[in-house]
Amino acid sequence: MSDQKVFDVFVIGGGINGCGIARDAAGRGYSVALAEMNDFASGTSSGSTKLIHGGLRYLEYYEFRLVREALMEREVLWAMAPHVIWPMRFVLPYHKGGPRPAWLIRLGLFLYDHIGGRKLLPATSTLDMTRDPAGEPLKRLFTKAFEYSDGWVDDARLVVLNARDAADRGARIMARTRVVSARREGGVWAIEVENAVTGTRETLRARMLVNATGPWVDRVLSDALHKKDVHNVRLVQGSHIVVKKKFDDPRAYFFQNPDGRIMFAIPYQGDFTLIGTTDRDFGGNPAEARISDAEIDYLCKAASEYFAGPVTRDDIVWSYSAVRPLYDDGASKAQEATRDYVLRLEGEPGATPLLNVFGGKLTTYRRLAESALDKIGEAIGVRGGKWTASSHLPGGDFPPTAYEAEVEKLKRRYPFLTASHARRLVRLYGTFAARLLGKAASRADLGKHFGGDLYAVEVDWLIEREWARRAEDVLWRRTKLGLQLSRAEAAELEDYMRGAVNAAA
Repeated sequence: MSDQKVFDVFVIGGGINGCGIARDAAGRGYSVALAEMNDFASGTSSGSTKLIHGGLRYLEYYEFRLVREALMEREVLWAMAPHVIWPMRFVLPYHKGGPRPAWLIRLGLFLYDHIGGRKLLPATSTLDMTRDPAGEPLKRLFTKAFEYSDGWVDDARLVVLNARDAADRGARIMARTRVVSARREGGVWAIEVENAVTGTRETLRARMLVNATGPWVDRVLSDALHKKDVHNVRLVQGSHIVVKKKFDDPRAYFFQNPDGRIMFAIPYQGDFTLIGTTDRDFGGNPAEARISDAEIDYLCKAASEYFAGPVTRDDIVWSYSAVRPLYDDGASKAQEATRDYVLRLEGEPGATPLLNVFGGKLTTYRRLAESALDKIGEAIGVRGGKWTASSHLPGGDFPPTAYEAEVEKLKRRYPFLTASHARRLVRLYGTFAARLLGKAASRADLGKHFGGDLYAVEVDWLIEREWARRAEDVLWRRTKLGLQLSRAEAAELEDYMRGAVNAAA
């Protein structure tokens, strides 16, 4: 045991916070290991509303620090990953007698425009909904709207790109690896892990442990670390529905519900509209979160208050739910609980340190990681300085406004690609799309066709480079093509991947 490698930092959890911390730490020169019990972003991080946003509604709860930090991060993250993050305009319809007066909305949007260092994103404007195309899908009740800027993100890809970059910087990244136990032993952490596929176990050692398991953070503390009476997070379920496209406009809508809650309707994957989210307390196993009938009814009813054509259950083509681990600040309502993050360092001076991560959101993950690295430096010594603000995630090394130029570049190099295929590849892989396609000179060179524009060359890349092992990893997290392929095509993909994974083992 004495000659076994001792990592500086061991991270439990392969969501956005865990992968972000692992990447930042590896880039500073720490030796890092990360274990995720399932696939990356298989929990909360792929069940989001998929926004990089300041959080306009958080101003109502006086979360000024969080909102300012989030607003400042929008353009930082866009520049860091312009393939998976891009700007989106949001239309906030208004009518007299609504949940919030016009002056309050104007004040909120003024702060939104001015406290976050906005440079590239356009400012807020006012729309005449009787003339603007954004008014066409809505009821004639709405004659006025405010339009503002935020960002869209492919959430699961953001996670896996952080994991990939951490691995490229030397971190040992382990998917489908469960932490069975962690104990302080001989001045370091002894962490027993189990491979969920093979059942094999091994014990790794680290100077510091980071618990970034999201909704499972308290469960890890009680089950793996044997702590008693643990209660740090409030679990809040958020559910979304995806329906047949309700509008052609590229802008999204921000709806205010009569109960004071808000909801988004967002263009999704070309042919659909994403509607969400709900907020309700959750007491079960986060892995088993499913949308309820009550949530479906709520989302359909709330959207139908705005759209001229009602949203019904028959419109729904897919739904998803996730559990957000909000730091328990004692708020009376789920939607009022803080979205800010809390980092708690445990361990007396000289004791082996443990860092617990509570809360957080996609938009502030990079800043959360920097704060975590401050704690890590405090506990085991500083290595390197902050570096991620000016970095690029894999494939994101092109100017934030140059997506269309990258698409044209790929089409010139691979003229056999359809326009939509080229756009999708650049959206997912950025400048790495050409690496993925390699020497392909025709569509036949892309290998087996699974449906849509998914070919074996892409699936093989995802297996080799991005830890994909199952069809659901590819269809619902790495590519979002699950809405395009039939059940038979998905089964064929599953068979292919099983053979490819077994052959590589």
